[in-house]
Amino acid sequence: MARAIMLQGTGSDVGKTVLVAGLCRAARNRGLKVRPFKPQNMSNNAAVADIPGGNKAGEGEIGRGQWLQALACGVRPTVHMNPVLLKPQSDIGSQVVVQGKVYGEARARDYQAMKAGLMDAVLDSWAKVGEGADLVIVEGAGSPAEINLRSRDIANMGFATRANVPVVLVGDIDRGGVIASVAGTHLILPEEDRRMIAGYLINKFRGDVSLFDDGISAIEKFTGWRCFGVVPWLKAAGRLPSEDSVVLERLASGEKRALKVAVPMLARIANFDDLDPLKAEPQVEVVFVPPGKPLPQDAGLVVIPGSKSTIGDLVKFRENGWDHDLAAHRKRGGHVVGICGGYQMLGRVVRDPDGIEGSVTEAEGLGLLDIETVMDPEKTVRNSSARSVQFGLPLEGYEIHLGRTTGPDTARPSAILNGVEDGAVSADGKVIGTYLHGLFSADAFRAAYLASLGVSGGGIDYRAEVEKALDEVAAELERHIDCDAIFALAR
Repeated sequence: MARAIMLQGTGSDVGKTVLVAGLCRAARNRGLKVRPFKPQNMSNNAAVADIPGGNKAGEGEIGRGQWLQALACGVRPTVHMNPVLLKPQSDIGSQVVVQGKVYGEARARDYQAMKAGLMDAVLDSWAKVGEGADLVIVEGAGSPAEINLRSRDIANMGFATRANVPVVLVGDIDRGGVIASVAGTHLILPEEDRRMIAGYLINKFRGDVSLFDDGISAIEKFTGWRCFGVVPWLKAAGRLPSEDSVVLERLASGEKRALKVAVPMLARIANFDDLDPLKAEPQVEVVFVPPGKPLPQDAGLVVIPGSKSTIGDLVKFRENGWDHDLAAHRKRGGHVVGICGGYQMLGRVVRDPDGIEGSVTEAEGLGLLDIETVMDPEKTVRNSSARSVQFGLPLEGYEIHLGRTTGPDTARPSAILNGVEDGAVSADGKVIGTYLHGLFSADAFRAAYLASLGVSGGGIDYRAEVEKALDEVAAELERHIDCDAIFALAR
């Protein structure tokens, strides 16, 4: 097995994903063959990854965070980097994806019973990820302090103790109470788990880091743990794809620009990083609109993003009154793009005769495209070689969806995916639907599409910007934390 270290958090959303990505890039810059691993993830921002070897070879799903971390390592992502992925599709239940493929659905209570049987898959993937690597950097999920879940844990100390991987604990000072969260974690962990922790990092510090010297002394007094450093607020992290929708709740509208793009925050929003390339454009302002707020009247473009629960989010869309806002937007001559689930919502009706998404088996669509969708148990998961029909330009991206969409407007496809027509376009060309995630990542297409809306853009090499942001994060970590000591922990 490769040597390994693990980052666990005092809670969710403490910045583990970005720290692991930065450490992966720092290790790669040192010439190490490094790989990421996250035993269990919960996110509707999924990515397509290879299923290597044997008759199961193909493509499957992993969390977007592990896709980003693989990019930081300079390697192709595989499903073994995130063997268990939970995709929430209701308030109490999730789709369970194991080693890239749908394993089933489970309510939260049922999943706790299911987890014990998933450790074998986690350890199988763990062995595969380590093959040929010098170092594996593991990301935990949630917090090891959730001791009520410890007996069946596969994400944090349950994995670390089983695989004998040393742990660095991450605390988020930006949310407050970081001393209590680190010391409290030490206090309530059983001795077997506590001894796996070699030290801690303080993340998201704003201002003069030396002001926390007394805090470090206090934590050492309570825990005896070593501090490996205090990480400042990483501005470059804002240019990296996010996988946790909690970040959307903190996004504020930026300065007014030439084009405002409104994005309704669906309850089960998925793959919202599709909007990141537009956010990077100097002339574009992307506004995520929370439930209860109207779609802004000065938006030139409305993008309806992907959804893990198309019918459920369609019902909520109407409850928010966004259907009326969207109709008014169209009357003003506004443009609309629907991606994946958002594309399905734009049609006349969405049917789910087998109840795949839930108990509601049919919902009226938004009626902006003359299409209808029927949910199908067979899930499409693949990277796609694509071309824009409108502009004749190459596209890049992937598909992760259920459902077959048909209807008159599909005679005007928006793209050709792997040689097959995809999507639909309205007669006036202002409403576009597609199953292709990553649509706006293609620089030439993005420039041409923005130009068709009267906005200059496309001067950005989006993928190069992500690589640059990863380099900047790694450089900041090298400056502010003891990377040598953290890498030396690996065993």
